[in-house]
Amino acid sequence: MTEALFREDAYLRDMAATVVAHTAEGGIVLDRSIFYPTGGGQPGDSGSVVWDGKELEIATTVKGDGEAIVLVPAAPMALPHVGVKLVQHLDWERRHRLMRMHTALHLLSVILPLPVTGGQIGAEKGRLDFLMPEPPEDRDAVEAALNALVDSDLPVSQSWISEAELEANPSLVKTMSVAPPRGRGAIRLVQIGEGSEVIDLQPCGGTHVARTSEIGGLRLGKIESKGKQNRRVNLHLM
Repeated sequence: MTEALFREDAYLRDMAATVVAHTAEGGIVLDRSIFYPTGGGQPGDSGSVVWDGKELEIATTVKGDGEAIVLVPAAPMALPHVGVKLVQHLDWERRHRLMRMHTALHLLSVILPLPVTGGQIGAEKGRLDFLMPEPPEDRDAVEAALNALVDSDLPVSQSWISEAELEANPSLVKTMSVAPPRGRGAIRLVQIGEGSEVIDLQPCGGTHVARTSEIGGLRLGKIESKGKQNRRVNLHLM
């Protein structure tokens, strides 16, 4: 099992860890990780690990067996031995852009309160697919509403509920294509706003910025037809 440090603090950029295993494919498993593994539409993190004067570039991060998080090297190289202590260095610029986009897509689901059938998060652009027979009549109004939420500087926080509590509140789940992880005893919720100004609350395991103002300007991209009932709404960071 890898302790997922990013779940409690998405702003960690460097962290010591110990190698606990190698995978058959040449990946590294650490006892704790600041690297987010691919999942929920968000790409795995990249960066590097350093030990004994050596450096290994990490191309991406994926989920392994059980609760393991696997760092995937960018090129074949001798791996640090099991038991070696090393330092993780996150590609922070890329991660921060992914955090900004992920939170922005949560805002998009607020402005367009429709069932979400798919999504993808990128460092430059992202998208959500909605159960939406007709596209929005006024795309400029959608973009303006998004940027107004960004400018409102709402706090973004997290909490945990039990699987039973989630079952009792099925409306929390907006995504039709990705179900919250089960079998871990608790479900992580991401909340935007506080008190009477909570505008969004949904299960999410990804990384987010601390306040909506950190997202920066947003530009609405193409709205594409993806079937009779589906529309894909693309979003760009400015």
